[in-house]
Amino acid sequence: MKKALVTGITGQDGSYLAELLLGKGYEVHGIVRRSSSFNTERLEGIYQDPHVPDYRLRLHYGDLEDGSALANLVKKVQPDEIYNLAAQSHVRVSFDIAEYTVSTVALGTLRLLEALRELGNGCRFYQASSSEMFGSSQPPQNEHTPFQPRSPYACAKVFAHQLCQNYRDAYGLFISCGILFNHESHRRGIPFVTRKITRAAARIKHGLDKKLYLGNLDAKRDWGFAGDYVEAMWMMLQQDKPDDFVIATGESHSVRDVLDVAFGTLELDWKQYVELDPRYLRPTEVDHLHGDASKAREKLGWRPKVTFRELVTTMVKADEEDVRGALAGRAPRT
Repeated sequence: MKKALVTGITGQDGSYLAELLLGKGYEVHGIVRRSSSFNTERLEGIYQDPHVPDYRLRLHYGDLEDGSALANLVKKVQPDEIYNLAAQSHVRVSFDIAEYTVSTVALGTLRLLEALRELGNGCRFYQASSSEMFGSSQPPQNEHTPFQPRSPYACAKVFAHQLCQNYRDAYGLFISCGILFNHESHRRGIPFVTRKITRAAARIKHGLDKKLYLGNLDAKRDWGFAGDYVEAMWMMLQQDKPDDFVIATGESHSVRDVLDVAFGTLELDWKQYVELDPRYLRPTEVDHLHGDASKAREKLGWRPKVTFRELVTTMVKADEEDVRGALAGRAPRT
């Protein structure tokens, strides 16, 4: 039985990846930050009682800012694969908490790579790189596009990405980086723009909210389904040689397009409810991200399955179901 260690397992991507790995027969170990409240809601569908001898989802307290604890955990688990998904990943917020963002995203990766280097068991490593690294580079962007990061988050991701390339070359480690473009689902955190929109549409439909405040409506992104993208992560670590891959749909849409589909699904006109709030504008904006995933199609055989319209429609319907449930006194879906 293969063992995988996943940082960021309680996030959107981590939960989908854990489901995928468990379905493939892995023993999955996840790192969870200590909190005074439970933060494992996304894992409720795959939770296993730790008192059962053969349970395969095992959670450990840890933090990317604690290098010694990471090293001890990696040594204890002896994983075959490590997936580094943890980060302070909100781009706008990274301007407000730049030092923390860089510590978790950049130095956190360094701490984990050092633990990997000391392990010495042939463990394979996946690094969650980001399309934000491309920043102001002209679209479409692929593996050869120069990085022009436009935020502390993006700068930290560039550091981590290039550090992974250096450790791969210097120490012969199996390290693959997935340069993932935006990927969403109903599990996406509420502060992120797609989920913010779909949730607001559902709440407005049922009279719980009257307005939605947003920043740049003209920003264009290449949006895909998170469940499709975690399959690409796994595929990268099953190859004969490590490499870096852009993962994207090859289509880009504006924030206005998301609004059109989300509010349109509920037969609402978003122009009656959306207002601009300058607080949500970034000091330096990324105008257009549009990925070219030709390499992933050719070498991995990976293709996205869910279209943009299907994705947004599914998200808004899930949020409306949660609103209906809340009004009826039911717990939200995970």
